[in-house]
Amino acid sequence: MSDSTLDRRFCVAPMLDWSDRHCRVFWRQLSRRAVLYTEMVTTGALLHGDQHRHLQFSDEEQPLALQLGGSDPGALAASAALAEQWGYNEVNLNCGCPSDRVQNGFFGACLMARPSLVADCVKAMCDASSLPVTVKHRIGIDDQEGYGPLRDFVGEVQRAGCNTVIVHARKAWLQGLSPKENREIPPLNYPMVYQLKREFNDLEVIINGGIASIDDALSHLSYVDGSMLGRSIYQNPYQLAEVDQRIYGDADRPVTRQAIVESLFPYIEQQLSDGARLHHITRHILGLFNGLPGARQFRRHLSQHAHRSDAGLEILQQALALTASAQQRNLEHEQRSAERPHNGQANS
Repeated sequence: MSDSTLDRRFCVAPMLDWSDRHCRVFWRQLSRRAVLYTEMVTTGALLHGDQHRHLQFSDEEQPLALQLGGSDPGALAASAALAEQWGYNEVNLNCGCPSDRVQNGFFGACLMARPSLVADCVKAMCDASSLPVTVKHRIGIDDQEGYGPLRDFVGEVQRAGCNTVIVHARKAWLQGLSPKENREIPPLNYPMVYQLKREFNDLEVIINGGIASIDDALSHLSYVDGSMLGRSIYQNPYQLAEVDQRIYGDADRPVTRQAIVESLFPYIEQQLSDGARLHHITRHILGLFNGLPGARQFRRHLSQHAHRSDAGLEILQQALALTASAQQRNLEHEQRSAERPHNGQANS
């Protein structure tokens, strides 16, 4: 197991353009225990760009890991030191993203072809920071076949000081498939990740890829140390309300969706006063009422009005009111249906 104090039994994946700080504050209203990850930040953007914009987060987002993209050990070491200075709980190296933009910068999934370089990067990061250094990667790339290349890659990064790997249980094809297709077309191979855990039993192994529900996440915990969910959490975020109880064994009852939204009000008011736009925050909560009466009204009202330059908290309050009205109408309809006699009863 990892020497970190982080409990990674349940993690939410780094997702470019999705898992920003507004989204993470929202997620934290649903789960106090899940480990959250930032969007990938490149070392170049961090060392030569706006550090405040890339690294700023709210204390309530913790436990929080910073995911880095890069392949230069010196730049990654400097970035890991920054992560520690800013108060992150973990620094994660991206060796799984297959996009062309990432390959051109020589980082992401293409690094799986250079395990010795990844090991150098991990060692440099460990030497520069006391944070746990983790690696997120695929089970292989392109024409790599079988378990051997994965075993060799993980062995090198573990010897360099990485005690936790997050394994997306698909290969990545660096040519011919888009990033979206690389998340869906290569077949999942969970048994290969389970084999990795059996062989590296002192390594913390977190499984990722195609995990759609808390039930799925729990099923993997019989074989590995943790599960990481991504798109399924973003699209149906209320699943997170089950995590503290079902994964971590906390006694708390899940909070209502209405209470979750209302708990965001102080944060939203602060962000608006600091110059943020309402839709930068509310775009992440559109799926909160999925599957319930009023979900469409909630999404539509926010989509139509939250982007306005003068949009304030009242837009979100109106969306909540529309949702509550739709749910009340549905409840009344169900009550009338239950009270209406069936044909056989009416004629008896």
